[in-house]
Amino acid sequence: MKTLRLILGDQLNSKHTWFKGDQSEYIYCIFEMRQETDYVKHHIQKVIGFFAAMRAFSKTLEAENCNVIYYKLDNENNSQNLIDNLQQIIEEHKITNFEYQEPDEYRLDEQLSTFCKALAIKHKVYSTEHFYTSRQDLTTFFKDKKQWLMESFYRNMRKKHDVLMIAGQPEGGKWNYDKSNRNKWKEKEPIPEFKAFKNEVSDILSVIKSKKIETIGSFNSKYFEYPINRKQTLEQLKYFCEHLLIHFGDYQDAMHTEQVYLFHSRLSFAMNCKIISPKAIVTTVLNYWRAHGEAINISQVEGFIRQIIGWREYMRGMYWALMPEYKSLNYLENKNSLPNFFWTGNTKMNCLKSAITNSLDNGYAHHIQRLMITGNYALLTQINPDEVDAWYLGIYVDAVEWVQLPNTRGMSQFADGGKIATKPYVSSGSYINKMSNYCDDCYYNKKEKIGDKACPFNSLYWNFLDDKREKLSSIFRMKMMYSLLNKMKPEDLHSIKLKAKDIIENPDNY
Repeated sequence: MKTLRLILGDQLNSKHTWFKGDQSEYIYCIFEMRQETDYVKHHIQKVIGFFAAMRAFSKTLEAENCNVIYYKLDNENNSQNLIDNLQQIIEEHKITNFEYQEPDEYRLDEQLSTFCKALAIKHKVYSTEHFYTSRQDLTTFFKDKKQWLMESFYRNMRKKHDVLMIAGQPEGGKWNYDKSNRNKWKEKEPIPEFKAFKNEVSDILSVIKSKKIETIGSFNSKYFEYPINRKQTLEQLKYFCEHLLIHFGDYQDAMHTEQVYLFHSRLSFAMNCKIISPKAIVTTVLNYWRAHGEAINISQVEGFIRQIIGWREYMRGMYWALMPEYKSLNYLENKNSLPNFFWTGNTKMNCLKSAITNSLDNGYAHHIQRLMITGNYALLTQINPDEVDAWYLGIYVDAVEWVQLPNTRGMSQFADGGKIATKPYVSSGSYINKMSNYCDDCYYNKKEKIGDKACPFNSLYWNFLDDKREKLSSIFRMKMMYSLLNKMKPEDLHSIKLKAKDIIENPDNY
């Protein structure tokens, strides 16, 4: 009896129970495929990173005496299609059983489900053993509730998994230290040089170029610097605890022209590939904090853990609760196209120039840059959420659809009409100035609404509120802003809307 086990590119969990015990009857297969490189245009570093991590995982399995069939992109047996590759191996090796782990992308889940329905041999589906929750836990938790608020889910997760809890109450006396996580970094606390790994990837880059895979962004090195295996990931986690955790919460929302990562962990790529589990990260951070509690405020730790057991698990649950319809929602009926500068960074708006150039150069931007700079601009200029989704899914090294889609279409673009966010996350230039130094050397004046030097975000903000009044004015958290809008002189609003109209129609002039 031979069993074929499929490992997808984001299922690189060496601690999975699959790898315990005798491996003699199993064959593992891992594929680099055009099916995955071409369904959206990815950042060059994203393609390199996934292939590098997949190849490293294959070597890890082989070192544990596992039988691995690995198709590189240029392998002559590689059909570049998941199902064709599986069928070929099943026939060639006379496979009697097929097993796979639950894909975290709806597209792949459907593809494998359809394949197995027609399969003549036995098949079985396993958990990835990665998340705190199952696909349907969120749906069960929110059953019969009108609003699916992340905060209530997060508190339940804290209780259920005994994280930062003492005798049934939140440790430190608060559930959430979000108000302590909104500081502007003013260069007072030095930021340690980030840890970079020298993963040589020249061969991968060569294959990508020879196969003419279309990518975005740049890669000007022979080394991929994010962790690609468990050893490196544990080193990165240790580095985060020792050097970055102390100020993570304070500056997790801060932005700065000279700092790419600030105090962020750079663990999301490894976590989204399942090289390390969220539970392993949370446990390590908590253990470190308990050993160094006097030096590190609880707000730093809670702010980090909230992103993992709260937001990350919540987003996955929402993805599986709302797909496939979710991917086509466009509540605000936005139809405009992304400006060209989203692909070049060529704009006079310093905030967008910095965030987009950072994304193109590094395949990275942290959550506030994604939400309140690029996402904010896309929503204010009423971009089609399909185009926004494709850009976010492609440009970030850590982007996989289950986490990208609800964050983009829901949290960022409000295209779901409030299923995830309780209000649209839009702002004028004042918020950007509050959280960053972007406005300091900008061509535009953050205080002006109209005129050649007026910050585009200011006119766009009030124009957006006016344009979407029918759909948004009844939202409780928007009432104060609509009250201010209603007090605006008609002639002033008219001038603002003319300015916004020109920006929307000629975005690459700004």
